[in-house]
Amino acid sequence: MKYFLLAITLGIFVSCTETSNDAEDIDQIKKILHDQQTSWSNGDIEGFMAGYWESDSLKFYSGAKLSKGWETTLENYNLRYPSKAHTGKLQFKIADISKINKDAYWVMGEYHLTREVGDAKGTFLIIFKRINGDWKIVADSSC
Repeated sequence: MKYFLLAITLGIFVSCTETSNDAEDIDQIKKILHDQQTSWSNGDIEGFMAGYWESDSLKFYSGAKLSKGWETTLENYNLRYPSKAHTGKLQFKIADISKINKDAYWVMGEYHLTREVGDAKGTFLIIFKRINGDWKIVADSSC
């Protein structure tokens, strides 16, 4: 009986700790997304890119085209959004954040741009991975 109670107590502790860690992970991911909104809305594309994995292995899929690499993604953003009139104000609407495993989550949602050159909106699916203790976007599919 003593071992049974110890096992139950340990199980509850581990369960609560995992839930707590999940909540912390999700809060950190939400903070990155909030920081991205702020940077983008200030016309700071490089600040926005701080949420992405600075690697040649970063994948970005949009407009039926797959591009790879942090530098390529930054160049594409700078080409498509050359001025504050093009970046405008960004708002994310998060529909779902789901755990893939202990070091990865997907985030599904919508983006809304309010801009001088015309508003834009779409959907996204991004994958966050914990790399060296930090959450980074390793894949982004936006349309």
